[in-house]
Amino acid sequence: MNTEKLYSVAVYLRLSRDEMTLKNKDKQERNNRTESNSICFQRELAYSFIRNNKDMKLFDTYIDDGHSGVDFDRPAFKRMIHDIKAGLVNCIIVKDLSRFGRDYIETGRFIQKIFPMLNVRFIAINDSFDTLTADFNETSVVLPVKNFVNDSYCRDISWKVKSQQKVKRENGEFIGAFAVYGYKKDKENKNLLVIDEYAAKIVQNIFAWKLEGYSFGAIADKLNAQGILSPMEYKKSKGENFQTGFYTKNITKWSAMAVKRILVNEVYTGNLVQGKSEKINYKVKKSIMKPKNEWICVKNTHQPIICMEDFKNVQKLLSTDSRAIQGQKNSHIFSGLLFCGDCMETMTRRVNHYHGKKTIYFICQKNNKGQGCSRHSMKEEQLKAIIYKCLKVQALIMVDKRNVFDAIKELKVDAQQMVSYDRERSRLKKEQEKYFDLKDHLYQDWKEGILSKEDFLDLKKIYKEKYTGFQKMIEQQERRIQELFCENLASNEQLEKLKTETALIEINREVLIHFIERIIVYENKRLCIEFRYQELFDKVILAKYQ
Repeated sequence: MNTEKLYSVAVYLRLSRDEMTLKNKDKQERNNRTESNSICFQRELAYSFIRNNKDMKLFDTYIDDGHSGVDFDRPAFKRMIHDIKAGLVNCIIVKDLSRFGRDYIETGRFIQKIFPMLNVRFIAINDSFDTLTADFNETSVVLPVKNFVNDSYCRDISWKVKSQQKVKRENGEFIGAFAVYGYKKDKENKNLLVIDEYAAKIVQNIFAWKLEGYSFGAIADKLNAQGILSPMEYKKSKGENFQTGFYTKNITKWSAMAVKRILVNEVYTGNLVQGKSEKINYKVKKSIMKPKNEWICVKNTHQPIICMEDFKNVQKLLSTDSRAIQGQKNSHIFSGLLFCGDCMETMTRRVNHYHGKKTIYFICQKNNKGQGCSRHSMKEEQLKAIIYKCLKVQALIMVDKRNVFDAIKELKVDAQQMVSYDRERSRLKKEQEKYFDLKDHLYQDWKEGILSKEDFLDLKKIYKEKYTGFQKMIEQQERRIQELFCENLASNEQLEKLKTETALIEINREVLIHFIERIIVYENKRLCIEFRYQELFDKVILAKYQ
């Protein structure tokens, strides 16, 4: 060793989050590895090495705690490279090669090309590797193999973490770092969402305003005017270290996009939709969106904030052009409901001022753009009068509540069906317990010599498989009971709305949204009104007169 040269040493320490939290390995093994890789242990090992070498002097310690070794985009590492290039450091010491990096190509490039070019000595203590004394075999054979092993280890961790996350998603467990606005994580179970009463009320208001015809921007302005904190600021006020890719300012306010993200999120109906995106691979941080058919959706995982009926109505409105009237905060009451009878394009609202008189009418959007079709012109007042009469007629058809509503209830979930599912679950439970008892007695039979060890192991495996199989069937029955219960709740909500709407006094947007699917306008002022729940009432009529 050249003792005449004094080395200015950089001690580099790193520990990733995955290495601290991975649960696939044996607990004792994991604890031992975490302890040996701890920042404190790495530091003491490196400092001891420096003390035993008189030609070395510590310049600085560079720590990347909680950073993956897959890439080299780490703050402390970049600071160390900067100091090397500034001529302040000419020797790097790490505990082992895996602490330096786990990408075998980039790790090899730094150790074999960049550091020699910068005249920097590199030492990995536990791997007994020192570029000053390493021969050709160590540098060209051993080093690449060790780097490849470290890279493979990182790939293995990535695969295991992804597998764990997939299982949790399929089980309906929430695995996000932060709960979506309107919810919070349960204190006892971090994978369960529970309602945040304050934020949930804001979410309900947002959906209600949208159903009233407010635009995204108008809703955002309304929230900001009321001093309601945006989702990001609200999480900060609760003490959460929340970061998002949508963050643009020091203090964020409600925006049209933030409102839209809430309105399209199915989580508010009690369904959990996860796995919408994934990282390209374990070496690249960038994520890509997955096709919708690959998303993992589990129903009824938590308490809903918005009923499914209102959520579907909002999605229907969002699928059409329902922009606000010029100069106003909300759209007109027919927005998203009027369609041309020939080209099926939405109808455009127009206002005509003539001799101080204001006339509002609707025409075909395609015709308005000069792209063909005809005007299909219909005055708003005339349209309101016709719709009002049609709604009153429809209400009269349903006025016999004793027959119609009772008949609808009979078409809905039968309580006896729920009971039968519960009985089947109880039967499966008994069968499962039987195999548990059989498996429990096996050990005693083996000890008493009734069973051979081979028979004991075979029967134990069979009983365990049977037990697991019954557990899956029990869970399936429980999901069916839960789904029936939720369907029944939704049916009752639907019926209550129908009862309210039969007592129609005037036309407003809420009545139109809940009562009418769409209105098709033909030439010669002819209308075709498609009512919601029509299929339900058709079933009642058929059942009544068969």
